[in-house]
Amino acid sequence: MGFQDIEIKSEYRSRLDNVIKDFYIPVLKQAVLYQRAVGFFSSTALVEMSAGICGLVKNGGRIQLIASPHLSTEDIEAINSGLKRRDDVIEEALIRQLSEPIGAEETARLNLLSNLIASGILEIKIAFLETDNSVGMFHEKMGLMYDNDQNIIAFSGSMNESFNAFRQNYEAVDVFTSWTSDENRVMAKQAAFNAMWNDYEPSIRVRDFPKVSDLIIKKYRTDKNTDLSIDETPFDAEQVDYSVSTNADNGPHIPSNVKMRPYQIEAINNWADKAYRGIFDMATGTGKTYTALAAIATLYKATSQNLAVFIVCPYQHLVEQWKDDIIAFGMKPIVCYSASVQRNWKDRLKTAATSFNIGVQNHFCVVTTNATFSSDYVQSIVKKMRGNVLLVVDEAHNFGAENLSTTLMDNVKYRLALSATIDRHGDPEGTNKLFEYFGEKCIEYTLKDAIDNNMLTPYYYYPVVVSLSETELGEYLDLTAKIRKNVHRDQRGKVILNEYAKMFLIKRARLVSGAVGKIDILRDLMKDYKDDNHMLVYCGATTMHDVDYKEGQAHADDIRQIDLVADLLGNELGMRVSKFTSEEDASERERIKADFDEGEHLQAVVAIRCLDEGVNIPSIKTAFIMASSTNPKEYVQRRGRVLRLFKGKTHAVIYDFVTLPFPLECTDQVEQEVLESVKSLAMREIIRIKDFAAIAENPFDSDELISQIQSAYSIEPNTDDLEDADYV
Repeated sequence: MGFQDIEIKSEYRSRLDNVIKDFYIPVLKQAVLYQRAVGFFSSTALVEMSAGICGLVKNGGRIQLIASPHLSTEDIEAINSGLKRRDDVIEEALIRQLSEPIGAEETARLNLLSNLIASGILEIKIAFLETDNSVGMFHEKMGLMYDNDQNIIAFSGSMNESFNAFRQNYEAVDVFTSWTSDENRVMAKQAAFNAMWNDYEPSIRVRDFPKVSDLIIKKYRTDKNTDLSIDETPFDAEQVDYSVSTNADNGPHIPSNVKMRPYQIEAINNWADKAYRGIFDMATGTGKTYTALAAIATLYKATSQNLAVFIVCPYQHLVEQWKDDIIAFGMKPIVCYSASVQRNWKDRLKTAATSFNIGVQNHFCVVTTNATFSSDYVQSIVKKMRGNVLLVVDEAHNFGAENLSTTLMDNVKYRLALSATIDRHGDPEGTNKLFEYFGEKCIEYTLKDAIDNNMLTPYYYYPVVVSLSETELGEYLDLTAKIRKNVHRDQRGKVILNEYAKMFLIKRARLVSGAVGKIDILRDLMKDYKDDNHMLVYCGATTMHDVDYKEGQAHADDIRQIDLVADLLGNELGMRVSKFTSEEDASERERIKADFDEGEHLQAVVAIRCLDEGVNIPSIKTAFIMASSTNPKEYVQRRGRVLRLFKGKTHAVIYDFVTLPFPLECTDQVEQEVLESVKSLAMREIIRIKDFAAIAENPFDSDELISQIQSAYSIEPNTDDLEDADYV
């Protein structure tokens, strides 16, 4: 719900309308920012300005107030004669207006405002006209309110936030809305307020007076517990429960249409038994997101509905996927990343965090990207969090990396890691960091478990061998030699790669995954599938941890391969195909997925990274994985996404392009020294073949190929692990 769902009049008059009940309360209940410029500053003005703001505070909103000092003739003379500094005179005048509260209502409202000032939710600035050394009266009377959809309501008129204006005088206020023909008037008032607030309006000076704010807190703050139901009684407002999540549909809860499976319930119970710290090691497609959200709901109840939640995802599109599920589970997430539609997310996050720390707000939820979470701004906020704070990290294996591991704060009391592959390939130290911070596994639900329990579809696995060309082989050998020159062992015997070695490893991985021979192999395979549909060809010559990888940007090698494949299928074979890359926006991706699911208008998609980055295309029946990663994290994820359930889908077929330096029939002609230098590639391919074949419907079909590779490259049959030195 937002401003456009509220019936708003163009004019309110104090003797004809209940301005508080009819305008302020319903509008501010939907607002996230309230900007107000009034006449004179006084404690009475503060009391009346508080009308209706509890809904705004509940939303995690902010208030910006500009007021004018009430200067006496003596004050002005003192300034003009130079007897006193202007700011000192203004400060004294402001302090004079802080009178004692009259009755319980004013006491409660001034306590509320004191807490809001202390938390940074309410900011007060003082404005005055300036000509040389003299001071004139600032008498602006207007306000602006903003909702989460960036709708703006502007109002102006004779009404001041004062006792007489609201309750005794005959006053009027005119209202303008940004979604109507009033848009230009709203924008003009918005520009005027922002100019004053930022102190660049000609002839008007706007200043902070921190001593006055401090005095308000000291004088009027009776306790740190803020009563957010204060708007209910004084102005006969409708009865609204402002406490956080007092019923099943308010705050984190499991929706009535979601039924948790036994293994999900077991995972949550185990997490609770481990003091709400642990790891959900669950295969792709087995409901990690729902399990995590149900875990949040469980912890929220255990903390007596007092919980701050930070959810972190690798990429922006995953944040958007999470957002919809978070909302379904009863939360209103602050969506934090550079291109977020919530443009004021920084202010909203800061306000929510501060409000939670001082007890004004009992719950908020943030969903953000790895990059934004690790930024100085967000880290500074997380570092200051106190009390019941939960960190949920999706694809948590990424946080074993040196840079991201430093963002895991010790002050976060509750922790939950999600990953289909929590163990970091070739990085035991990074894996240990994850276990040390998040705790033990609360569940380990594998791909085999998921297939056996009908959570994923069974599959048939066919490895197809591709050899490097003569040119590619020469480059591979050259890169391997350069890698070995840039590694050394530390005192514990561990192989250390410098930055050059890492760069050469990435180049070598691209070379292998982008081998040109794969196009000819794909052409031969597609002869049996050119009239079929629901096919995916997965391209991409790099790993997810390339040092130069940025979300939304594909490497030139990736683009070259996808262009070749698209040309082969679409032009040469006459198939109906579409690219599916980071270049397509969200709406275009949805259109492609819909056509792909339907099958008639689109037979195949040619994709880069989509199986790694979390895009779900469950209707895939046949997958040609040309980017044959040797990293278990990647190929486990890619396989899991192909196995998602879909109507009419009884099984999946996976063709895995296995890349070898030399053709199997030619290795006896290769010098032993050269063969030894490329042996590690063959060993890594064997490991993946074994992993894929082990739970396939046709496990024995791969045995002969494995034996042939082992024989051709002189690999011992029982060798399953690679030493660091062999790997490079």
